[in-house]
Amino acid sequence: MVHNMTIASGIQAFFGGTFDPIHYGHLRAVEALAVELGLDHITLLPNYLPLHRPKSAANDQQRRKMVELAIIGNPLFKIDDRELQRASPSYTIDTLEAVRTEGGMIMPLAFILGQDSLLTLNKWQRWQSLLDYCHLLVLARPGYPDPLNTPDLQQWLECHRVTTADLLSQQANGYIYLANTPELEISATEIRQRYRQGLSCDHFLPHSVHRYIKLQGLYL
Repeated sequence: MVHNMTIASGIQAFFGGTFDPIHYGHLRAVEALAVELGLDHITLLPNYLPLHRPKSAANDQQRRKMVELAIIGNPLFKIDDRELQRASPSYTIDTLEAVRTEGGMIMPLAFILGQDSLLTLNKWQRWQSLLDYCHLLVLARPGYPDPLNTPDLQQWLECHRVTTADLLSQQANGYIYLANTPELEISATEIRQRYRQGLSCDHFLPHSVHRYIKLQGLYL
């Protein structure tokens, strides 16, 4: 449980997700982002899952364990499970506010999300306040259009977008950076379907995670 942060030089970057399960589509894209931007550490932030999720989904403890197994031996990653500790739906903006309370408003802080999430960002809680706390780093996703869904969202992107990565470490928050990360056609939905169908998932996630899924009888 990582609730206290070690503030190093550079950008503090968080990557949230349900990680149900965590897979190479998450890990390899974020590793490429770290190389592109020179990030020393990325904190993985498992999200709380509401009770209406399908019964086949892993529970909070299982999802956290899979993240832990996936990053063993990789110094790039660490885990922050604060959203799981709340045991109720939490919003990204609340987490960012808490991180700022702990670390102050001076350090460059970034939140990583996929291009699919950017397209619907205007449905997030207090989405227009996100950049008051962090930069947004956007991972490329296959099959998603570049223009955003609404003119207001597109204008917001154009007002805050930067193409020079160096600017991200020169300011604490306020920028959007569209990364040149690989577009990997891997999804947790597909992986869960493959497990239900008895198909191989060896190339989609770390072996340690695959072994845990089998031992726990998940996604059947």
